[in-house]
Amino acid sequence: MRIYDLIKKKRDGGTHSEEELRFIIDAYVSGEIPDYQISAWLMAVYFQGMGKRETLDFTQALVVSGDQVNLSAIEGCKVDKHSTGGVGDKTSLIVGPIVAACGLKLAKMSGRGLGHTGGTLDKLEAIPGFSTELSEQRFIEQVQDIGIAIIGQTADLAPGDKKLYALRDVTATVDSIPLIAGSIMSKKLAAGSDIIVLDVKCGSGAFMKNVEDAVELAQTMVDIGEGAGRRTAALVTDMDRPLGQCIGNAIEVTEVIQVLKDEGPEDLRELCFALSAELLKLADPESGEDYHAPVREAVASGKALNCFAQMVEAQGGDPRITQDISILPQPKYSAELIAPQNGWISHMDTEACGIASSMLGAGRLKMDDQIQPSAGIRLHRRSGEQVKKGEALAVLYTDDETLLSAAKSKLESAYVFTEEKEESKALILARVYAKNNS
Repeated sequence: MRIYDLIKKKRDGGTHSEEELRFIIDAYVSGEIPDYQISAWLMAVYFQGMGKRETLDFTQALVVSGDQVNLSAIEGCKVDKHSTGGVGDKTSLIVGPIVAACGLKLAKMSGRGLGHTGGTLDKLEAIPGFSTELSEQRFIEQVQDIGIAIIGQTADLAPGDKKLYALRDVTATVDSIPLIAGSIMSKKLAAGSDIIVLDVKCGSGAFMKNVEDAVELAQTMVDIGEGAGRRTAALVTDMDRPLGQCIGNAIEVTEVIQVLKDEGPEDLRELCFALSAELLKLADPESGEDYHAPVREAVASGKALNCFAQMVEAQGGDPRITQDISILPQPKYSAELIAPQNGWISHMDTEACGIASSMLGAGRLKMDDQIQPSAGIRLHRRSGEQVKKGEALAVLYTDDETLLSAAKSKLESAYVFTEEKEESKALILARVYAKNNS
């Protein structure tokens, strides 16, 4: 088998066999195929696409390029939840404790933030003492004991994807739906859960800018999951405004605690409850019950908050944060963003909001940048809300006063005002299931 022939085959619109895809990935990971030839193959895939079976085989080739986590020692239903990345997206820290309180086992490997999107690990590491690095044995034991653990992804999980992604990033082949779907799902499949629920973001703060593309990506990923024997579903959700009122790390943890105390912003509550209900539905599809009822009960009873505190303590953090948020890192400096006029906020550039937060120190513009745990933004007014000239739209926080001015200007550019209220968009734009379960 020659890579030259496989490049030509895909260039001409052919379909690869499972054997051919395994050869391509294995030979690239081992160094037998140079970057320039894989770049040509990626561009051929970008233009010609992949069929449903081909995309599944491609994903499985990425999975077997590295280690796979064996969760068989954990009793019960093992679940995972993944978001394609957004601004203010702290849903994993809420959904995990909720479903654990409902009896499911959430074994999650997460990533760090880069650019305008925040990372789950960065939020957790804002909790004093919290460790996201556990041995596989301790990870499995913790999930078995308390129903939840969230750790960093190991380097040996889908190394083929890691190597391919770095090349896609510099060859203008990132935004290919089969390649995106394979990249995301290879890591989810390798992580070993029985059930996967996906939150596919759509809008100005997301990678997918329109609903049609987001639904296509969601369906492709659901088909991959189901094809690999995992019960999978997806929600396509709006990212034309930040999720919740807080953007950052420690500041987002405070909002997590709010929701787990049955408080907090309505949009964040709605999405977290919906994602939790989808996991419960996939775990017990025959019951036909109101899957939202146990979700609401887990929160109202305090069981979900207790699960969160147990996870924090088990991973070395201070569980007292659930009762005293002042234990979390506090910023040294703050500045208000003032409304320049009366009117309605018709739109927010969510990406600009995320960049402003990163400029304050809450995110990374480069992978080796250091995070300021206390930096971030609290939004007092968001899309669809009425404002009066002179009132505070937001408060910016940082430990470096020199960062405030530029970040404030960036955040100011995110707001668009109108004299009349415009129709608001739904938070959940689509629900995507396996084709025979739609």
